[in-house]
Amino acid sequence: MIVLVIVLLVFGRGKIPELMGDMAKGIKSFKKGMADDEVAEDKRTVEHRADETVSAVKEKASKG
Repeated sequence: MIVLVIVLLVFGRGKIPELMGDMAKGIKSFKKGMADDEVAEDKRTVEHRADETVSAVKEKASKG
């Protein structure tokens, strides 16, 4: 409770909502960046597996 009073005195009433809005935008941006990285990683995994499958098929074709 005391911390809230000190923060209110230091930043004032108008600045706190602005800071919270900026923090929310930062969190959204971070989450979006993390989601984009996961999608890119998934694509690389699929492409890698496709390459392995093609290589395996070529090996079987050359042996048989």
